[in-house]
Amino acid sequence: MIAYAFRHSYAQRHADNGTPVDVLAELMGHANMNTTRGYYTVRDARKRRALEALAPLQIDRHGNQRRPVVEQLLESERLRRQVGQTAVPMGHCSEPSNVKAGGQACPYRYQCLGCEHFRTDPASQPELRDYLHKLLTDRERLAGAVPALADWARREATPSEQEISAVRALIRRNDELVGELDRAERAAVLEAIAVTRRVRHSSRRRCRRGFGSPRANHARRSARGPATASRRGS
Repeated sequence: MIAYAFRHSYAQRHADNGTPVDVLAELMGHANMNTTRGYYTVRDARKRRALEALAPLQIDRHGNQRRPVVEQLLESERLRRQVGQTAVPMGHCSEPSNVKAGGQACPYRYQCLGCEHFRTDPASQPELRDYLHKLLTDRERLAGAVPALADWARREATPSEQEISAVRALIRRNDELVGELDRAERAAVLEAIAVTRRVRHSSRRRCRRGFGSPRANHARRSARGPATASRRGS
């Protein structure tokens, strides 16, 4: 009985972490692929419950709660796009062309924190905190970049006070929303956050999309040429 439990846990961890079903079937020695698919059914059910728990806590860039159009996790990429959101480094984006491109075609140069299409929730707190730390570190470092940078270049590279304040406000609002929950609700949300972060980690590990923060995306696109760098996204 104990040996079976270890075997089951081993298979479920692989399914939760995104191991392809045919690979897991081979690892487990399953003769019938449907046996292996059962682990993915459990995984999808956990993801669905996690999304449903976090949906009421999703906020826009102003900190206002915004329930997603559909509050249940849909199981295919095609249906996910119909829901109208795609993952971005610190939350979700609902801008139609970016959703269609899976987060790869933002028309506003990934200015998420100033965009009405941006949504976030408590599951993104680690990324928000890391980004705030990066902004503060960059601001301090660039303040001393004289005479290495021309004034215009330093202004372009230095994080604005508005951006820093926006990140701080989202972090504070996420903390407030979790703090307002009762004990049972908080436990459910914390479990949902853990599941969501495992899913995101496995997805990012497989996809390696190549963007890590709004400012990093901005820098990469600006580096493509003067014409691109001169345009200021809204």
